[in-house]
Amino acid sequence: MNGDTERYTEIQQFYAEHMHLLDDGDAAGWAATFTEDGTFEPPPPGRVISGRRNIADGAAKAAAERAEKGEQHRHWHGMLTVRPAEDGTVWVRCYALIIVTPAGGPSRLNQACVCEDVLVRGDSGWRVRYRRVTRDG
Repeated sequence: MNGDTERYTEIQQFYAEHMHLLDDGDAAGWAATFTEDGTFEPPPPGRVISGRRNIADGAAKAAAERAEKGEQHRHWHGMLTVRPAEDGTVWVRCYALIIVTPAGGPSRLNQACVCEDVLVRGDSGWRVRYRRVTRDG
């Protein structure tokens, strides 16, 4: 396997594990996949969450809201474009779909987004240094 293919596969695995943590409600585990000084810009534009602690707090609040509504969310990241930079970081652009399933009800597509990340590789694997999510529409 050449280096580009191996890196691409590692990053796909990273996103699979990253999104499983979020969908399972493990806010601290999900936030740990960001760098300590990571930045997350979710929709709507203009929102900026900086630092792993703040990212964890926001994810925990969202998980509690989903639980209160009786909803299960599933995040799907696909169609990855991976571009290594000279400084060792990797820029990733992908499509992100959020599927919502209410208890006892049918699943529905809630959001379609574009996700742009800057990933860094550390001793414990890939981490998100910067993420911007732009919602379609």
